[in-house]
Amino acid sequence: MRLTPLRVAAIVLALSLPAGLLIAQEEPAPAPVEEPAPPAEPAPAPGGEEPEPTAEENAAAPRDPLEIYADLNLFGEIFDRIRAEYVDPPDEQELIRAAIQGMLTSLDPHSGYLPPADYDDMREDTSGEFGGLGIEVTMEEGVIKVVSPIDDTPAARAGIMANDFIIELDGVQVQGLTLDEAVAKMRGPIGTSIKVTVFREGVEQPLDFELTRAVIAMRAVRWTMEGGEEEGKGDVAVLRLSRFSEQAFVGIEKALQDIFEARDGVAPKGIILDLRNNPGGLVDQSVYVADAFLKQGAVVLTRGRVPEESARYDAQPDALDAMIADVPLVVLINGGSASASEIVAGALQDHKRATVVGTRSFGKGSVQSIISLGPDGAMRLTTARYYTPNNRSIQALGISPDIEIKQVVPEEFQGRDEIIGEAGLAGHITIEGQEETSVGSSVYVPAEKAEDTQLQYAIRLVNGAEINPAFPAKAE
Repeated sequence: MRLTPLRVAAIVLALSLPAGLLIAQEEPAPAPVEEPAPPAEPAPAPGGEEPEPTAEENAAAPRDPLEIYADLNLFGEIFDRIRAEYVDPPDEQELIRAAIQGMLTSLDPHSGYLPPADYDDMREDTSGEFGGLGIEVTMEEGVIKVVSPIDDTPAARAGIMANDFIIELDGVQVQGLTLDEAVAKMRGPIGTSIKVTVFREGVEQPLDFELTRAVIAMRAVRWTMEGGEEEGKGDVAVLRLSRFSEQAFVGIEKALQDIFEARDGVAPKGIILDLRNNPGGLVDQSVYVADAFLKQGAVVLTRGRVPEESARYDAQPDALDAMIADVPLVVLINGGSASASEIVAGALQDHKRATVVGTRSFGKGSVQSIISLGPDGAMRLTTARYYTPNNRSIQALGISPDIEIKQVVPEEFQGRDEIIGEAGLAGHITIEGQEETSVGSSVYVPAEKAEDTQLQYAIRLVNGAEINPAFPAKAE
């Protein structure tokens, strides 16, 4: 698996010389040519004043550095007046951070300032790893219930089981805590200990577990086999990718290997890659995931203001895409599929490797760089636009599915399940002459698979119960 950026910053200058100048011999002196008359001076404005520059001329002309520093002096003057005269003594650090945040958010909805704590959270989110116990939990009637321990984690090794109820953490009752508050208490620095007390059905006394926090990798991919008479059985592999963290590609790779191993090396009848409500994440992970299903060709093109931000990322042949080369592929998207999800869906759609099913995606066609500011956190800055292999920009437009399938939305959610997406965000980046969407796209996905209209349609499509010219996708 290789990532091959081709920098597109080269500028080619073609020089054309008259043929006579390339001959090594003297030529007769050319006849004198009359000089053209100089252009007429513009008529003076009435009263002898110079005409005012137009708005276009003002925008094109670079500002005098003295003007820029005068504006910074204005900022300093306002800052000093706030410090001296505001009714309560302000927090100067918070004032400066708020000013930085305002400056960045004025650019577009995706640029912004990350204070140190938020930067730490963002790095944890994108890495897909954190210090914790390895327990997937949910809230049930005000009590924290274990969904399942994650394999090879402190919780699994200690013997915590699915359906256990966590009642105390370090001797403090969790009753009354929110799910997020309970999870925050279980997470912490690697190597630190915590006592977890659980109630287990059929056991009279609560059980105490002394656990030491370790590195936990969040599961980015889950898979099941569907399309059979029983739920979770059948010949159609469904891979749900929830986020493009650093665990995305390794999760896809392991899921495909596990599927083939469970089927004794027999390929599934089809693969459904579920990217619905996947908000995106790391661009390189989107390239790796698309590459898992492609053997060649561009995955995504990026174009920025500076040459370093312009690149082309290509797929390369490998054992993984060879293993599933003949397996039909369906990609599910909806109004919550954004950014890296759209890179993958767009690449597989352009290469006709997959049939895209669902509703139009979010339409975030820009790339953000995270620039560290040391102990002061980081800034998130939009530095490039991205384009699909067929040179499509989806900014404020989204990926349109090959087959549009809408969910049956319960009455209580109707009218609240649709979002316009990027085009509905104030200050979003625009592209001159490009169409933008003006209607909403649903983000509703039922919890029960049997009620999931989009998923069930995709399964029937793979099994042949539904027929559509767009499936299976065939490269031209």
